[in-house]
Amino acid sequence: MTTSPNYNAGAHGGLAGLLTFVLATLSGLAGAVETPSIDTPSIEITKFAFAPKEITVVPGTKVTWTNRDETPHTISAADKTFLSKAMDTDDRYEYTFASEGDFSYFCTLHPFMTGIVHVRK
Repeated sequence: MTTSPNYNAGAHGGLAGLLTFVLATLSGLAGAVETPSIDTPSIEITKFAFAPKEITVVPGTKVTWTNRDETPHTISAADKTFLSKAMDTDDRYEYTFASEGDFSYFCTLHPFMTGIVHVRK
């Protein structure tokens, strides 16, 4: 059995008590909400596509790709600055983007799979 707070009784009474209850509830919810980490952005490989297809990060950011397909995939920069090995299901590849620029990449096994990482200050 749950009990409801009595908004007409107690130290705060009436509207002030209701306001205190609402603010306490919202404050508790805000702490319970999980926010994604911006330290290591993630790109999922699923259904022969990179998701998200484009991301923007700041210099020094490590990006992680995770293969969720049952087929091997690679991550290969168009300018050859990085290249992963063939990644099986649930394998990960990480690369830290040190400088600004636009870094297009693709899967060497499935060249129609493309993505881009924009690095901006």
